[in-house]
Amino acid sequence: MGQPEQPESASSVSRRGFLKGVGATALATGALAQSGLAATALAPRTANAEPPAAPPVPLFGPAPVAVKLDINGKVRELRLEPRVTLLDALRNHLDLTGAKKVCDRATCGACTVLMDGKTVYACTVLAVEAQGKKIETVEGLAEAHGGNAPIQKCFVANDAQQCGFCTPGFVMACEGFRRGHAGASREEVLEGLGGNLCRCGTYHGVANAVLDVLDAAKGGK
Repeated sequence: MGQPEQPESASSVSRRGFLKGVGATALATGALAQSGLAATALAPRTANAEPPAAPPVPLFGPAPVAVKLDINGKVRELRLEPRVTLLDALRNHLDLTGAKKVCDRATCGACTVLMDGKTVYACTVLAVEAQGKKIETVEGLAEAHGGNAPIQKCFVANDAQQCGFCTPGFVMACEGFRRGHAGASREEVLEGLGGNLCRCGTYHGVANAVLDVLDAAKGGK
């Protein structure tokens, strides 16, 4: 014989009763939501109400300022943001691309130029800081001599370049060095050019180029 059915207790809820309860709750919730939307739509607007103002556009830096740069004997006038480096001003605004942008953090020396006769990394000098200084780039050496400068000719004669990417920076570093070291030895040349790197390893040829140009200046050649 099968098991006798047990009568439902007063506290038990049948499946059908539960589903009916859920349906009724959903209908009631929907009706309340619709009535709330209708009330919002019909609510009177305040006469002087203004839409919320848009948030201000953030500024990413100061506006450009007037900058005058004395480059290779010519004064160039630009408008640059104060954050622009001398290197970016030369390459991006004056089309003087001899100085190369390689490390951009004063490590390789590929962007070397002369400022008041001293070698500097153009990537570490702001253009606004270079105002009032005499700046020389590798392009200016050729212009001043109507062709390759002596140091450039010595670079060619000693095969002091391979891929050539570091060469403009080395040429300017060598030019700056030779102006103040007339009787330098090979060891002093190598030490003096320690701030410039060549991944091709042309240091031997570079040192020979500097020594040759120093000898030529003394009348040795």
